Amino acid sequence: MTKKIRVLCVDDSALVRSLMVEIINGHPDMEVVATAPDPLVARELIKQHNPDVLTLDVEMPRMDGLDFLDRLMRLRPMPVVMVSSLTERGSEVTLKALELGAVDFVTKPKLGLRDGLMEYSDLIADKIRAAAASRPRQAMRQRPRQRMLTRPFSTTEKLVMIGASTGGTEAIRQVLEPLPPNSPAIMITQHMPAGFTKSFVQRLDNLCAVQVHEAEDGQRVLPGHVYLAPGGVAHMKLARSGANYIVQLDYGEPVNRHRPSVDVLFHSAAEVAGRNAVGVLLTGMGKDGAQGMLAMKQAGAITFAQDEASCVVFGMPREALHIGAADEAVPLSEISERILAAAGTTNQRV
Repeated sequence: MTKKIRVLCVDDSALVRSLMVEIINGHPDMEVVATAPDPLVARELIKQHNPDVLTLDVEMPRMDGLDFLDRLMRLRPMPVVMVSSLTERGSEVTLKALELGAVDFVTKPKLGLRDGLMEYSDLIADKIRAAAASRPRQAMRQRPRQRMLTRPFSTTEKLVMIGASTGGTEAIRQVLEPLPPNSPAIMITQHMPAGFTKSFVQRLDNLCAVQVHEAEDGQRVLPGHVYLAPGGVAHMKLARSGANYIVQLDYGEPVNRHRPSVDVLFHSAAEVAGRNAVGVLLTGMGKDGAQGMLAMKQAGAITFAQDEASCVVFGMPREALHIGAADEAVPLSEISERILAAAGTTNQRV
């Protein structure tokens, strides 16, 4: 038998701790080795049990979850999954936690805590598996401002399609932050629950020279603008209205267990934009986006995936490379430049 993933659950709610134990121990490949009501108790249990993954509540007594995460990722980096309340403040704090080095997060339902968390059982297990397979990174005290790139004038107007999942919020920030205001139009599907996209968009818009929007149905797709699929609500597609590219939101069933799905976005780009598109697949667990990227490549698009060394989780890029959907693997630090280079070229692929 393979070794079980050993989990330490930290939450001030005894009910949440007991539910997390029930959920995690209900999966044969993982087990809870200990629980803690606050970070100070957790600190000693980490030394004692050396867990593979930590689940961490955001708001707790004696020490805030963010303060503890900050110290933990500087002194003993390890995979952390945040357990967050589904509120505006909860989403802002959770995004800060991801910036500090947390791998992913799950949300506590507002009502019916027991039934709600039990419904998340498979999702929680998936996130713990992804965290166990991830590369925890030591938090930087001060994140240096990235140098803005320049884009030479070009008559070639391409559209950039980006897909991401686990680890994607920080990867997307690193890709967008150096881009100049005359960048090509960018459409992004990031696996994210409802209620978190707005905070993520506001954060990116404050950091970036490009203008970042939560996508709306019928919105015109323009250079210098970024459109993020609304988390947990709808798939985002590229469509045409006359001579213009527009956003089309699709409220259909999840695809590859996700809504929004990267495959849905990429397939629409293959159909509508063809060789006028660029496809980029960033860090994430699973296979979502690989088949759509293959369709984009077959339609003449330039495609590439984030390389293994810079991914938090290499699942989605690995699958795209495995099936030949991505032309090559590119380090995260070089993707912004590659996007601008691809946007200024005319594809020769037949």
